[in-house]
Amino acid sequence: MENSGHSESIRGFHAHVYYDDESRDRAAELRERIEGNFNVVMGRWRDQPVGPHPQAMYQIAFAPAEFARIVPWLMLNRNGLVILVHPETGDDYSDHAEHALWMGRKLELKLDFLRNLPRR
Repeated sequence: MENSGHSESIRGFHAHVYYDDESRDRAAELRERIEGNFNVVMGRWRDQPVGPHPQAMYQIAFAPAEFARIVPWLMLNRNGLVILVHPETGDDYSDHAEHALWMGRKLELKLDFLRNLPRR
């Protein structure tokens, strides 16, 4: 999938589902539904902030071909959870800071963590 105006290509996507103590059960229910309905790779539960993420979350990795199925579904079924969707282009900073799609309120990511990572 080429994105116009940029030389990067999108190799895949990540969705990060954020939760806290009060919403962990909803996050678990959502996770179960995703695993049963989509071609994705589920990341582990991260009960503490990790990397640029300011609160607990788990990651969902999926191919560009799955985007049109899973993203609209997440929009309608996120059950109040905050979700970040971003492409995987090899530029982690731009993927999270410039090319991100937020569902729910936008969280402040720790972008300095990503600023000096090497391109992949």
